[in-house]
Amino acid sequence: AHIYVLLNYFQMKIKLFYLVLLIFSVNFLKSQNKIKYSQASLLGQGDSKMNITSNGLLPEVSDAFEKMKIAALNAGHDIEIVSAYRSYNRQRDIWNRKYLSNEIKGFSPVENINKIIEYSTLPGTSRHHWGTDIDIIDGSVTKNGDVLLTEKFHGDGPYSELRVWLEENASKFGFLKPYSNNIDRKGFNYEPWHYSYAPIAIPMLKAYLKLDLNRLLVPENLKGSQYITPSFIKKYIEENILGILSDLKRFD
Repeated sequence: AHIYVLLNYFQMKIKLFYLVLLIFSVNFLKSQNKIKYSQASLLGQGDSKMNITSNGLLPEVSDAFEKMKIAALNAGHDIEIVSAYRSYNRQRDIWNRKYLSNEIKGFSPVENINKIIEYSTLPGTSRHHWGTDIDIIDGSVTKNGDVLLTEKFHGDGPYSELRVWLEENASKFGFLKPYSNNIDRKGFNYEPWHYSYAPIAIPMLKAYLKLDLNRLLVPENLKGSQYITPSFIKKYIEENILGILSDLKRFD
């Protein structure tokens, strides 16, 4: 009798163990399907959990960048980051500065906004908010004026050789150029200096697109904000946010 009692006891313990294990597994799988990135981190509004490193990148991105930098040095190119992480407030300041400058030049509000979004984003929409994207030049070349100009990356430009090296090698380290010179691509102009770390930038974009952007992109303290209408935002999402290299939109 005592043996049967013990057997029943152990059977109940085993069943309880498997029940707990099943509940844990289900909860774990559910957690994996949730958005991994906070709204604040996706919008550049500050999130200590992002753990941005001293060079303005997420740790994994920074490690990949350092490996690429070493490879480039061995090939005679000194990759220098001009811009990496950029906060919402910093992006808003850039926008307002450009808006005021264009206003002085006589641009109408609509012309002004269209001019700004040739290269600059609405605050809350920049890929630089994520700590995955970099604007880079060859630091071994003497700087002269604005370094982020297309002509400086082509022809006899000082960064032309670096551009060629990056186009041949950057993808080996996970970096892709979001704003290519593909004539079928809409949105922001071609940026040969801008690279994005695909392994993290892809899931971040997927999470970003799940946000209520029509509500969140109603700007505060932004010049020309009255012209940022729902129809503008819809087109901006389709052409600017999603006007990137197709390989950076592979969500499966």
